[in-house]
Amino acid sequence: MATLFTNQALLTYNNGQTTLSNIVQGSILDAVTITKTAVNDDYIFGDDVTYYVSITNNTGSDLTSVSFVDNLGQYPYGAPPVNLYPLTYVGPVLHFRNGAAQANIVPLTTSPTLTLTIPLIPAGGNVLLVYEVDVNEYAPLDVEDSIENIVTVSGGGIVDPVTATETIYTSDIPQLAITKNMSPNPVADNSTLTYTFILENYGNTASTDVVLTDTFDPALATGITVTLDGSPLTITTQYTYTAGTGAFATISGVITIPAATYAQDGSGVITVTPGAAILVVSGTI
Repeated sequence: MATLFTNQALLTYNNGQTTLSNIVQGSILDAVTITKTAVNDDYIFGDDVTYYVSITNNTGSDLTSVSFVDNLGQYPYGAPPVNLYPLTYVGPVLHFRNGAAQANIVPLTTSPTLTLTIPLIPAGGNVLLVYEVDVNEYAPLDVEDSIENIVTVSGGGIVDPVTATETIYTSDIPQLAITKNMSPNPVADNSTLTYTFILENYGNTASTDVVLTDTFDPALATGITVTLDGSPLTITTQYTYTAGTGAFATISGVITIPAATYAQDGSGVITVTPGAAILVVSGTI
């Protein structure tokens, strides 16, 4: 980051009279500047995150064999604290110098931190690194959680280490999944057939506008019953069903799937317990 400065001159004349000059402003560039940017600034478990790291050499001398370390989101956990790393390097490390593609850089280590050597940052030039990481089982997932990621460059002619930080935040949205089961199977003609729908939410935010639709084939003809988490639903006001076609649909707002809950064990691994709703539809075929 540039350091800003101002300067003003004082003129003294005629035995003590003074006048001031205008104020000039300027800036001093740091010898090396670095920025780190995530393509997307939010995440869910298992997400791929792509980072761009731009390093600019503002000096008149080449920087060679520069050390680069990405802490992969390192944070302390527990007592006594241990370091956890919520990001897993995927790679490769794409390498550009002054906009021109160079050979990919092979990391020296990829766990627990990503370390590599940048062969050259030319005088007055720039190097861009692009690589991918995965959000792993140590990543916090609750509402407004985040991963702060720090990269550091040093050595190779850099007097003091230079760092850059990029923070990504949880996607505070529902993440739904549905499983459908049928019982009995096989089923005899003119007997009762039951469909069970397990609706799960792996996200950190409840979903309140869920609508489930299905077309039963064979259609359920008579004796239709529908329950949500064990409570009966009423046709027309809470669901619709057309016996002739087997078309079934719940009314918007009837089904709410709560947010998932998250627990971190002694080793720091975060487990997800999805919020769930169970819809059961039965009838005679």
